[in-house]
Amino acid sequence: MQSTLPAVAWGLRCPAIPFMRLKAKILLLAAVPLLLSLLLIGVAVLHQQRELATRSHELVRAAYMQARQAELRHYVDLALSTLKPLQTSEAGDLDQQAQAIRELAGLDYGHDGYFFVYQLDGTVLMHSRQPELIGRNLWQLRDAQGRATIQELINQAKAGGGYVEYQWRKPSTGQMVPKLGYVVSLPQWGWMIGTGLYLDDIESALGQLDQQVGANIRTTLGWITAIAGGGIALISVCALALNLSEHKEADAKLRLMARQVVQSQEDERARLARELHDGTSQTLVAGKLLVEAAVDQIEREGRTPPPTLPQALNRLNDALNEVRDLSHSLRPALLDTLGLPAALAHLGREFGEHTRLAIHVYTEGAATELPDEVKTVLFRVTQEALTNVAKHAQARQVDVVLAFEPDRVELSVNDDGCGFDPDAISQHPTLGIGLRNMRERLAAIGGQFEVQSDTLGDAPGHATEGGDAHTGTRVVASVPRHQIRLIADTALHAALHSGVHPL
Repeated sequence: MQSTLPAVAWGLRCPAIPFMRLKAKILLLAAVPLLLSLLLIGVAVLHQQRELATRSHELVRAAYMQARQAELRHYVDLALSTLKPLQTSEAGDLDQQAQAIRELAGLDYGHDGYFFVYQLDGTVLMHSRQPELIGRNLWQLRDAQGRATIQELINQAKAGGGYVEYQWRKPSTGQMVPKLGYVVSLPQWGWMIGTGLYLDDIESALGQLDQQVGANIRTTLGWITAIAGGGIALISVCALALNLSEHKEADAKLRLMARQVVQSQEDERARLARELHDGTSQTLVAGKLLVEAAVDQIEREGRTPPPTLPQALNRLNDALNEVRDLSHSLRPALLDTLGLPAALAHLGREFGEHTRLAIHVYTEGAATELPDEVKTVLFRVTQEALTNVAKHAQARQVDVVLAFEPDRVELSVNDDGCGFDPDAISQHPTLGIGLRNMRERLAAIGGQFEVQSDTLGDAPGHATEGGDAHTGTRVVASVPRHQIRLIADTALHAALHSGVHPL
């Protein structure tokens, strides 16, 4: 019967495995759609931001180019207005052209803003930033991409003027960079006049814009990742809370089932005790009375009773005592009538008589009524502890203390025996069954079980070199008050639902 509790506990814990798998599935069903949704949102946001960056790039470049084109046209118009008086002058063409070149050479803006003048055949007439080019024909000049730069500029000028993008060396840095030029022609002189603005600053501005867009994308993805992590963490916390809640509920059901098993054992013990007391014991008493009557009748007739009759009477007395002891050990009546303190006191006296141990039972604090399950567990723990002391401890004295404290009810059994190693016993596969039974009984009602043992001596009352007496073993079983109230409420609830009014 004692092995029923572990079996019941295992039976209750086994169904928890599918529940754990179900909770894992629920977690996956909640987490996977969330992750997929956030992933799709992240991809969509990334795509949208890249498209926005491309459109912003194009808009910024278009606005920049439009502003630069207007600026270049304004510069060229200003240059043409400067040259207009010279074109109508009566002086010779060469003098006018020389004066025009001097005027254009003085019109510059910034380090890299200047005018240039070419003949329509590609010969350089004026270049204020690269005077070494003056007089050279650059008609065949081509850039790194193979484009005929001067030919494109002259063709655009002949076509009525316009804009040309090409590569040219920037005076301030000496590097080949993109440039936007605006050119017009002076047909009466056979000239091409133009100016240009370098575009490397727009590339730098667009690069900064791309960096900002990239930073925004990373920030957005970071937020999405944080939201995903927060969602997973929240789901995990909820799953953990659900797990703990179900675990607590399963533990409560397990303890209730264990208490029901113990209670059913005790009910069966009580039934057997009643059967032995009211049935077998009464039958033995009746047989004893009949034998005694037969002996008395034979003696009144003046005859000597056969020797078997006194022997049978002695055997009946022994059997009657054994049945009474067995009935009392199965379920002591004092436990149900006078309570736990009286039952422990009676148990101590009986053990003392049978084992010659000096057993002292004490009650500390104001005794309160306890639920039957608590009384039964503490009584059985005391029985098991005293049995272990009698079998193994080689003790002389045992103190049983039942303490009713404000926050708990504590039972301690202290002996002065030789002690043992609780850790070694608990790890042994065949030893320590009694300790495991006591621990399981306490766990079934939400109590705690503890064993403290001193193994310094080999004999009862052994003294160390320091003169201290051996302390033996102390078994402590305690049940919190809140757990006692919970058990009492559960018993009351069950009694009300069963239609039995609790007395």
